[in-house]
Amino acid sequence: MLDLKFVRENPEIVKQNIRNKFQDAKLPLVDEVIELDARNRAAKAEGDNLRASRNKLSKQIGQLMAQGKKEEAEAVKAQVTANAARLAELEKEEAEMEEKILKIMMTIPNIIDPSVPIGKDDSENVELQKFGEPVVPDFEIPYHTDIMKTFDGIDLDAAGRVAGNGFYYLMGDIARLHSAVIAYARDFMIDRGFTYCVPPFMIRSNVVTGVMSFAEMDAMMYKIEGEDLYLIGTSEHSMIGKFIDTITPESQLPKTLTSYSPCFRKEKGAHGIEERGVYRIHQFEKQEMIVVCRPEDSPMWYDRLWQNTVDLFRSMDIPVRTLECCSGDLADLKVKSCDVEAWSPRQKKYFEVGSCSNLGDAQARRLRIRVEGEKGKYFAHTLNNTVVAPPRMLIAFLENNLQADGTVRIPKVLQPYMGGTALLVPKTAKK
Repeated sequence: MLDLKFVRENPEIVKQNIRNKFQDAKLPLVDEVIELDARNRAAKAEGDNLRASRNKLSKQIGQLMAQGKKEEAEAVKAQVTANAARLAELEKEEAEMEEKILKIMMTIPNIIDPSVPIGKDDSENVELQKFGEPVVPDFEIPYHTDIMKTFDGIDLDAAGRVAGNGFYYLMGDIARLHSAVIAYARDFMIDRGFTYCVPPFMIRSNVVTGVMSFAEMDAMMYKIEGEDLYLIGTSEHSMIGKFIDTITPESQLPKTLTSYSPCFRKEKGAHGIEERGVYRIHQFEKQEMIVVCRPEDSPMWYDRLWQNTVDLFRSMDIPVRTLECCSGDLADLKVKSCDVEAWSPRQKKYFEVGSCSNLGDAQARRLRIRVEGEKGKYFAHTLNNTVVAPPRMLIAFLENNLQADGTVRIPKVLQPYMGGTALLVPKTAKK
């Protein structure tokens, strides 16, 4: 959320930013919120004058009554009553206007970083850098669920009967591999100085609206019926929410946390064949990282965060690349974002396995996350990044480590988390 004063003083910058994000329907909101703000400030000024007048007139009443000027005192009383009625009207108007202002301000997108490429949607995202050499083996690589089935490692039919589409049972070696990746990612981030956290898996609506836009909320979040609680779509939400209504001494920054959690997402919309299986699902587990820092430090932390994910995947010999998200592909709160994509030997292309974002002070402003510095209080900057989300990561892992005979290599870094296993051997014949 932007500073209202900034919008008032820089309307053309705000409008151009909206155009850059190809959200022209929001352009009238800028003038609307400026007009509402002007009316609200005028109402506040009138209200302040009436309050000051009330105190002054109240003293006059006492003086007039003491002087026996009852008639004049009654006239002043009538004025006080009229002022009180007008003040009540103003206070009601102020509350209504402030509610409208807040709703609009939470809809106007954050100012994107000047380095962000201008583009309409994800088709115009820009490749930044490749890490590792993509390899296409000389044998056919099956679809990821077919690989898992050779290990008796997945049961989508049973999951469909129990919970419907978008859910799964992972079994045996594949389930163990899933947990091993999460445990390895946890220790990987702890070794990089992050504090491990297991957060709440449900959050209140004020935290939801503090960490994401209304559009994201509608597309992602599951609400608990009859309660002010939502299942988290990512642990970033509850980890950033941890700092709601807090003032942190500058000397205690940065706050760097890494968390494990299950995640729950509606995943609205139709999906193609490559998004079946465990690629796009309603429930999955993830290791996440977040940073709360000084504004001047957020660009540095942004680069560190995405590099962590790249390094994790490369430690397991999985080729990856980074992709800069263009303006039209940025969620409204984001200043800058990049995706980490893993190589798919089967598809002969990269696909998304993580996303890193700098949100500036947008979440901090909404959640009132402040810092106490030498020059006073200010809003912190917040960042987040996926360490690893195993269901999707498992696709990249299995495809890149599958051998011609159907066995799957386990990289050295992961072997301690697999009981020393160096090779997974299929339980059924390769299809």
